[in-house]
Amino acid sequence: MTAQRLPETTAHVRITYQSWQHGKLEGEVSANDFAWQFQWKFRGGHLRVEPSLGRALIQEPLGRFLERFDYQLEPGGDYSFTIRAQL
Repeated sequence: MTAQRLPETTAHVRITYQSWQHGKLEGEVSANDFAWQFQWKFRGGHLRVEPSLGRALIQEPLGRFLERFDYQLEPGGDYSFTIRAQL
């Protein structure tokens, strides 16, 4: 019996704004033909992703990525992470 591989999609993240004083990161995330803007208030753990089209596919994996790497992310930086789904 062979195990089926889960589909994978690479999401690309660009940080456009960061304020430690306000506890906020803003940026853009894209995966395949989808693109979103996000705002993450890391002090309260609130993540807003717009537009709503496809948001359910990206919000949870993006939130995990931001929580894991928040102190390493800088404005102007380009980052990526893998989503275990086909978008």
